[in-house]
Amino acid sequence: MEFARPWLLALIPLAFPVLWLRLRAARSAAGVRHPHLALLSGDSVTLRARLAQWLPVLSALGLVLLVIAAAGPRAAQTSEEIEGEGIDIILSLDISGSMRSLDFQPQDRLGAAKEVIRGFIDGRPHDRIGLVVFAARSFTQCPLTLDHQVLKGFLDEIEVGLIDDGTAIGLGLATAVSRLKHSDSPSKTVILLTDGVNNVPTLEPETAAELAHSLDVRVYSIAIGRQGLVPYPVDDPVFGRRTRQVETKIDLDLLQRISEMTGGQMFQATDPEALQQIFATIDDLETARYQTRISTWYRERMAWFAVPALLLFVLEELLAATWLRRLP
Repeated sequence: MEFARPWLLALIPLAFPVLWLRLRAARSAAGVRHPHLALLSGDSVTLRARLAQWLPVLSALGLVLLVIAAAGPRAAQTSEEIEGEGIDIILSLDISGSMRSLDFQPQDRLGAAKEVIRGFIDGRPHDRIGLVVFAARSFTQCPLTLDHQVLKGFLDEIEVGLIDDGTAIGLGLATAVSRLKHSDSPSKTVILLTDGVNNVPTLEPETAAELAHSLDVRVYSIAIGRQGLVPYPVDDPVFGRRTRQVETKIDLDLLQRISEMTGGQMFQATDPEALQQIFATIDDLETARYQTRISTWYRERMAWFAVPALLLFVLEELLAATWLRRLP
């Protein structure tokens, strides 16, 4: 609620001296003259007489409501129209067994990646974003969409073991690029996140990178995790789950070539903070201009105060002329 003429509200305090004068006049008004007042009971003032003295309160309240109505109360309604061309982004996420490595404590690599990706999605409300996952094979977990709540729901369902184990980087990239084939966005981007070496010869990663280049798709490659010995959870039938050191290797040269062929960049994240910073960098690199128009209109609320004010005035006059009428 706001007021078109808020300065008129300064007149509200004037209602109180007016009320005080009217109450004073009502109490000092002449009553019935009688030569022997002692004969009258000391408790001769009736309830109706007492209420009649307070009738000016109704008109005072009515006056306050009229001042508020004159100030122009109104409810502002706004609408926001966003004009611009967003960016189409496909996230291609490795869910091979090595993504369970625990070098991103307290989470594994996949858990840390999912958490950072959620924040990335939240920061781009006007872009269409999709999700591809890959291990030995690849498939589209969620096509391009502006419904980011649905997208994050699909992201939460991802876990290691959904696909046969392996690291088909070429397939993961090609599937992501194919989701952008019919996009008419001025900017098409794939964020490829993996922690291994391409070990599934179905499709060479360089071939997928050439396809991306031909379709003007820019690829940002992210190597997640460190190379060498890293902690990895193992389920032992005798001792239960325990952690042992396993050797991991990431093909950084391949990821660098993929990014260079498509005009993107390659990054490596060895801890959660670095991964967060990498996505922040990509967020700054992939920007689109939007023009926002805000329209405002008002719903007048004057009647909410003027009508009750008039009713109070009428009620005072009716009571003063009928049930609370004072005789001279």
